[in-house]
Amino acid sequence: METGAGAGRGAGAGPEGDGARSGADGRYEAGARSGAEAGAGAHAQSEAETRPEAEAGAGAGVRPYDVVLFGATGFVGGLTAEYLAEHAPAECRWALAGRNRAGLTALRERLAARWPHCADLPLLVADAGDPDSLRALAGSARVVATTVGPYVWYGEGLVAACAEAGTDYVDLTGEAEFVDRMYVRHDARARETGARIVHACGFDSVPHDLGAYFTVRQLPEGVPLRVDGFVRVGATFSGGTFASALTALGRGRQVLGAARERRLHTPRLVGRRAHAPLGGPRFSGETGTWALPLPTLDPQVVARSAAALDRYGPDFRYRHYASAKTLPMALGGVAAVGAGVVAAQIPPVRRWLMERYQPGQGPSAERRARSWFSVRFVGEGGGRRVFTEVSGGDPGYDETARMLAESALCLAFDPLPKTAGQVTTAVAMGDALIERLRAAGIRFRVAHRG
Repeated sequence: METGAGAGRGAGAGPEGDGARSGADGRYEAGARSGAEAGAGAHAQSEAETRPEAEAGAGAGVRPYDVVLFGATGFVGGLTAEYLAEHAPAECRWALAGRNRAGLTALRERLAARWPHCADLPLLVADAGDPDSLRALAGSARVVATTVGPYVWYGEGLVAACAEAGTDYVDLTGEAEFVDRMYVRHDARARETGARIVHACGFDSVPHDLGAYFTVRQLPEGVPLRVDGFVRVGATFSGGTFASALTALGRGRQVLGAARERRLHTPRLVGRRAHAPLGGPRFSGETGTWALPLPTLDPQVVARSAAALDRYGPDFRYRHYASAKTLPMALGGVAAVGAGVVAAQIPPVRRWLMERYQPGQGPSAERRARSWFSVRFVGEGGGRRVFTEVSGGDPGYDETARMLAESALCLAFDPLPKTAGQVTTAVAMGDALIERLRAAGIRFRVAHRG
């Protein structure tokens, strides 16, 4: 089925995704590494209950791991692990992390069957409900990538640990409430320690944020700019994505409260303007489709990139739309979203839906192979007009895993602008991440200039 992009798509493994469990009974353990890995800074350990704070050396120079993937045994986590197994550079010291050692061991065996060099991949046991294990995890890595969601329930402990340890952090959240609360609570500390906290490194919101950035780069500098994005998706979703979307839809009051609190803490932009107003429904002659306003996290991310980067000009406006070929399809999309909003407000209905679509499962490889996404952009300013497109395969899972993995590798290995605190993908990685994604098969193209 072809749909507009849904809020929270690619938002992680869901509550039982490896890493999420309430209580303080989680542990952090490092599995044995190969001799070469040990020589790179990680000492081989038994599977004892020792914590590796001293070995991690947080703030004390070299850490054992370049990248740690937390929530590795969830659906998207497993796809991300497979991508890293195939594409991480030979010098990359990476590890799998989660709360279930048996699940991590099974994943490592599955990876090693295809990529023998993964046979000694380190396994780190940590729990989203155990702050000590999260601090140890953050202290052992240069970059932590997490798929453990819904993030508003399970995400803050790891953000706090990374901000404190000066560890770069990437996730897959599409939850505006979570992003706003993390900015208020942890941005200042991350700036002090040098940690880069980069949310929304999957389909929410990489194609939209980097697509708008790519479009702006095709337009004149120093002039007001207008960009519209039109999203089309042909894909299905997993239980984890469904759980994240229902969670967000059922927390309207909290979402608004978090947004208000963030505005009180956000420095005012002086001499420039960057905004993302909600456009009205319309027929888009530029794309030949019906356009419906899409109030997801994505336009907020684009506006924050524009506020941080002078290249977006003195007055930047972005509007974000779901795109449908026919009016009946557009009206059907509106009806489906409306039904989801209503269902999310009724606790028994919400619980029934979440039980029916259990997290941890996702579409088959065959179904994902038929899936696709396209985000078309129309940009104008300074008497110029440009049409661009970002497109690829299965958006919520295969491409999201690719985007998350490449974001983590980009932070770990690429020369990047000096940034810290909560930053967007365009601000933190920009051109470097676009080039990585292009090399990985995601298309960024200029369709027309005028």
